[in-house]
Amino acid sequence: MTRRTERLNHLIQIEISDLLRKHINDPRLNGLISITAVEISKDLKNARVSISTLAGGAPDRDDVLKGFNSAAGYMRRELAHRLNIRVTPELSFEFDESIEHGVNLVNLIDKVAAEDYKSGADGLKRTAKRK
Repeated sequence: MTRRTERLNHLIQIEISDLLRKHINDPRLNGLISITAVEISKDLKNARVSISTLAGGAPDRDDVLKGFNSAAGYMRRELAHRLNIRVTPELSFEFDESIEHGVNLVNLIDKVAAEDYKSGADGLKRTAKRK
């Protein structure tokens, strides 16, 4: 990936986040939604936007994707006005699973650590009784 595409990815991410926060009033896009990454194609004609939400649940995700898809034309038009680029990319949206995956891993680690601590504490009590 070239430095130019990295900068463009970051700029598009910032602008879409700003549009989402200040200008898009779709109720499906309210709440804790974040733009986690943008990947623009080599020909700069398509951009894949990764989104994450803390709402969870399959119906919520479908509604959020429908909201983003319905706002894609507006976002693209606004990006064309805000960014000084020759071709404004078509936007496609997908969910970023990494945050949910990370939360699940932390929960599993906490569970194992709690069980290990509990069994370790019991083991200490048993060895103390033997002496």
